[in-house]
Amino acid sequence: MLNKLLPISLIVLLSACNASQPPPYQKDRKPEDRDQYSGAEGLTQQQKDQSYLMSKELSDKCTAAKIDLAIAEKDKNTSEITKQNDLISRNCI
Repeated sequence: MLNKLLPISLIVLLSACNASQPPPYQKDRKPEDRDQYSGAEGLTQQQKDQSYLMSKELSDKCTAAKIDLAIAEKDKNTSEITKQNDLISRNCI
């Protein structure tokens, strides 16, 4: 009887342990708002999120530099035009 009860008890115990694990990452949040990752799937998602955030930051810098360049060109501000062209060459792909 003990030989049959022990495997069943182990299965129940392991199932209970698995049920209490947190999700690998916060799927209901945007990458900018995620702050909890766990396990291999969470680590993979964290790397994807960081890659996305770095690309987004560069894209935002590029957009801002293009807007500032247009303003500098309108104002005929040559030093600002040079500065914005430099930023565009570094941040825009």
